[in-house]
Amino acid sequence: MSYRLGVDVGGTFTDLLLFDQHSGNFWRHKTPSTPHDSSEGILNGVQAICVDAGITPADVDFFLHGTTVATNAVLEGKGARVGLIVSEGYRQIMQIARSFVPGGLAGWIVWPKPEPLAALEDTYEVGGRMDAHGNELQPLDEEAVRKALTALKTQGVEALTVSLMNGYLNGAHETRIGELAAEILPDVPFSLSHEVLPEMQEYERTLTSVANAAVRPVMRNYIGNLRARLEEGGMQGSLSLLRSDGGLMSSQKSEEHPVSLLMSGPAGGVTGALWVAKNSGLKNILTLDVGGTSTDVALIENLEARRVRTTEVGHLAVRASALDVKTVGAGGGSIAHVPELTKALRVGPESAGAVPGPVAYGKGGTKATVTDANVVLGYLPESLLGGSFTLDREGAKKAVQDVAESLGIGLMEAARGIIDIVNENMFGALRMISVQQGYDPRHFALMGFGGAGPLHVNAVARLMGSWPAVSPVSPGVLCALGDATTQMRTETARSFSRPLDDTDEAEVIAQLEEMARHVSGELEAEGIDQADITISYELDVRYEGQAFEVPLSVDPDGLRADGLDGVRARFDIEHERLFTFNMESPHELVNLRAVALGPALDLGEFNLPVGNGDPSAAKIRDHELWSDGEMKPAVIYDRAKLCAEDVIPGPAIVVEMDSTTLIEADCVGKVDASGNILITPA
Repeated sequence: MSYRLGVDVGGTFTDLLLFDQHSGNFWRHKTPSTPHDSSEGILNGVQAICVDAGITPADVDFFLHGTTVATNAVLEGKGARVGLIVSEGYRQIMQIARSFVPGGLAGWIVWPKPEPLAALEDTYEVGGRMDAHGNELQPLDEEAVRKALTALKTQGVEALTVSLMNGYLNGAHETRIGELAAEILPDVPFSLSHEVLPEMQEYERTLTSVANAAVRPVMRNYIGNLRARLEEGGMQGSLSLLRSDGGLMSSQKSEEHPVSLLMSGPAGGVTGALWVAKNSGLKNILTLDVGGTSTDVALIENLEARRVRTTEVGHLAVRASALDVKTVGAGGGSIAHVPELTKALRVGPESAGAVPGPVAYGKGGTKATVTDANVVLGYLPESLLGGSFTLDREGAKKAVQDVAESLGIGLMEAARGIIDIVNENMFGALRMISVQQGYDPRHFALMGFGGAGPLHVNAVARLMGSWPAVSPVSPGVLCALGDATTQMRTETARSFSRPLDDTDEAEVIAQLEEMARHVSGELEAEGIDQADITISYELDVRYEGQAFEVPLSVDPDGLRADGLDGVRARFDIEHERLFTFNMESPHELVNLRAVALGPALDLGEFNLPVGNGDPSAAKIRDHELWSDGEMKPAVIYDRAKLCAEDVIPGPAIVVEMDSTTLIEADCVGKVDASGNILITPA
């Protein structure tokens, strides 16, 4: 037997999904998260799911984990104190930054500039310089390096970054400083910019390296503690973590390069959606991952998730590959309120969180939330998690009634208003990753997952014109599914700033092939056979004079066949799609990247028994819910008893262990061969 265990830690629940790679059987489990020590909740879940499957933790070969530890460390300002060593004349590099201010017109008036991750008093200059071609102009001043490192040791820095001018072309000076740091600061982890981000643009390279250093101690402690706890629990398999770009990397590499994990949590949902899409015949998908506090959205075209070269967490924007995920403060716990000044209903971004949570949870919450509105309207039955969790409908009514009285309207109108507003917030986020990127959402299906995604996916699909609305199997643990089914991934980059017209095609291919051998070797070191490794290339291209690049993915055979002329043509097509115009300026090749992927997980086909189209065998009971301004009769179904080809007319509710799906009036849901519910207008 060979088992893969995907684990996704959320603020409220830790989700687990266990796969038997040979039979295709899977088991799912949700357990309360333990914020004081995430490993405690993980261990509880591991023990429980192994009992369900009739195995022991020692039988699990692969433990695959998506985490928000690095994300939270940045958002909460709990990263390590970072010392920074730079070239002479660059001490204020983090303070000067870039002259970009987020927000609309006059945003600079009210924008509080965030504190740099490396303070000025912890930044030291040292002599030594490489030129623009990587040749040594001035030898490294080792005496100055020793003095700087000794001072940083006295100041109590917890991590170190070395980022020297033109270090990306020749990292010899940075490497030597690393050797001295290991001698003078033996217990302090250090990040060298030519290893973290070997690309031009010194500020982005320095910022990314500093961010990597800031979260290294946090991730080292977390991963080390988790590894030890798993071993104590009897687990002997490999531990890998999900990268921001949707690939996996080993726990050892994660400790060294945690900047690649800043969007690890949301990436799990996208990779899970990709797996569902491949098994259900869908190619273009918008994802709607609705949790308790926020909603994450992403775009998948032709079974490829859109990637970006910048990872954004709060005010921090680092140069690291990530799936293009947008987040909006709209979730099941989002609080509805009526400001005294405007008397207009607002929903979110403040959330009731896990404690006290929505009023309906009966844990002390007093403010109306989206979950409470769903309960009042009848969209969320009072019995959840297979009957183990009962909602307080009367309490939810009282909370929503307070909102209704503030607005001077009825209870049901207020509850529906809360739902309409949160749906519009999700709609806005989806437009950011579709319409604003040049995509027509009517050419995409909309997949809702997370605890609350299937409750809202039908209504949001109507706003988007994106059909079908998809409720996947086990939507509440889809992030854990993504963790369990994704591939190992590694990449390396190199700057190559040259006009395309002056570029030797053979030189580009030779450099990419050299980089490919490097990343392929990294995966082989992880125990992956060379025959199972897939190589792809990425080229950053821009028009001469532009300050930003468009990344293009190319396969090695395509590059050899079409050459740089093919790259130029593809760039023009992508630039026109993004910005609706092209320029007459020459093209410039900026960066090269080689990406290595491990083998894809082949789970075989999962097919439900085929029914006759009648879902009545799965009926639990009759029900009533609010629709089109009145209470209407509906039916509640048990998803576990549905068969392929079953057709469910709306209004209807489909319940399962980890989520609830709402099929609205004038819509119909059809169960496909894999068990997904595809909702379309009737």
